[in-house]
Amino acid sequence: MQPFGPLLKQWRGQRRMSQLALCEAAEVSTRHLSCLENGKAAPSRQMVLVLGSALDLPLRDRNDLLQAAGFTAAYGARDLEGPEMAAVREALDFVLARFEPNPALVVDTAYRTLAMNTAAARLSAVFLDPDPELAAIADNAMHVLFHPKGLRRWIVNWDRIGAMTLDRMQREALRDPQVSGALLAEIQRYPDLPEPAALPGTDVLVPIHLARGELSLRFALLLTTLGSAVDVTAQELTVETYFPLDEATAEWLST
Repeated sequence: MQPFGPLLKQWRGQRRMSQLALCEAAEVSTRHLSCLENGKAAPSRQMVLVLGSALDLPLRDRNDLLQAAGFTAAYGARDLEGPEMAAVREALDFVLARFEPNPALVVDTAYRTLAMNTAAARLSAVFLDPDPELAAIADNAMHVLFHPKGLRRWIVNWDRIGAMTLDRMQREALRDPQVSGALLAEIQRYPDLPEPAALPGTDVLVPIHLARGELSLRFALLLTTLGSAVDVTAQELTVETYFPLDEATAEWLST
């Protein structure tokens, strides 16, 4: 593990923050921050927590920053199936069930699919063919989306959806290079990807338009997180919900 000073400086660089900007956010003097980064001063546990918050680090990386400074981790990383996470599982199950007949799934920060409702499973069965290549990456939502044999084949507006998704993944990689950055590197190995971009347009939102044969479906993607999470596992969970944008899509989901 890197020493605290270089790790802090690395995070500041990844956040594209000057020393002055971080000092203002953390309410610390530039002299003290400079001493922390070059190893001439050691931080208190509280100072590490303040800096981690000012840098908007994921809880997992705040733990790493604490351990680099010689302190124990502050945030747990409990098993989702453990008894302490019963309330989290109950909340997730509630959302998945109540969102029927619309598709919804739960992913972690690496977009591993942890759970899905019946509607999401039905949608996957329609647009994902039984193929050994797809089976090998079926537990990861981003791989399923970007794989040449995956969902991208059936997304009518793929160039725009792919560009916007890659743009989002790049921003996530800046916040979490260890996990999100590694996933982005894997995705970028696929051929014929669009350039990452938050493309302008006149729409309020960009629909995900899926079409196969005579079936044409349009969805809006909603992302939900646990806003008050103080556990690493809980913070890294996201519920992806797909809301129908026209009557034809809503009717198909209801049949």
